[in-house]
Amino acid sequence: MATVAEEQRARVAALRSRRRELAGHAKSLGRTPLDLAAALRSAGAGGAVAIIAEVKRRSPAAGELGAITDPGALALQYAVGGAAAISVLTEGPHFHGSLDDLSRVRDCVRLPVLRKDFIVDELQLLEALAYGADAALLIAELFEDAVLAGLVRAVRDLGLSPLVEAHEPEALDRAIASGATIIGINQRDLRTLELDRGTVARLAGHVPADRVLVAESGVAVPADVRALPPRVDAVLVGSALVRAAEARALVRDLADARRAEVSS
Repeated sequence: MATVAEEQRARVAALRSRRRELAGHAKSLGRTPLDLAAALRSAGAGGAVAIIAEVKRRSPAAGELGAITDPGALALQYAVGGAAAISVLTEGPHFHGSLDDLSRVRDCVRLPVLRKDFIVDELQLLEALAYGADAALLIAELFEDAVLAGLVRAVRDLGLSPLVEAHEPEALDRAIASGATIIGINQRDLRTLELDRGTVARLAGHVPADRVLVAESGVAVPADVRALPPRVDAVLVGSALVRAAEARALVRDLADARRAEVSS
């Protein structure tokens, strides 16, 4: 994680000359970003769990996930299946994502779109806005308290929704203190890539009731959703959906997992 963050800082240094261009492009889009928290709360009503379905080409833990010839078409399948929002991995060297993927998804769906990357600077937030994102992911472990809080404010100042994720208890406390409405608990340790499916169960009780809680990593089938504590409002799912023969059907099954448990 630290290596990727340093790579991003080097990329940002080269990006500074494009600030005016990015700001102009963002303004030319003429759109008001969608509210991610509101979308997740709405989708999670009535016993369902909100699904943030991810366009993800590769992961360091699993390798290549499959050929995505058209990220927009995949996102549309997610939307038809009932996804509440779409996440797009834009990091290139390690995840093979791109801002073009983000832009294509934005053109194809009317759901909130989250830029998922190793964001270390406000310029990447402006870049996210310019390419059509509605929300941006921040990783609490990468920042000291004041820097994290400042980035959360910067996200909001652009009209975007911040999703602040954490894996460790101390980082979760800082994510909550940052003031972000949407809090993610990642069950994968990004330093070791180890997956601990008990992470959300251990930490969910620390998240205030007025925040939207998103479980990340380790969800592939409806049983994984049912194993999460009821406090979880939404689930971010990537690898399983990209590999699924019928992504639309899997999104629907994951969203309905809790309702199916109650009805049975």
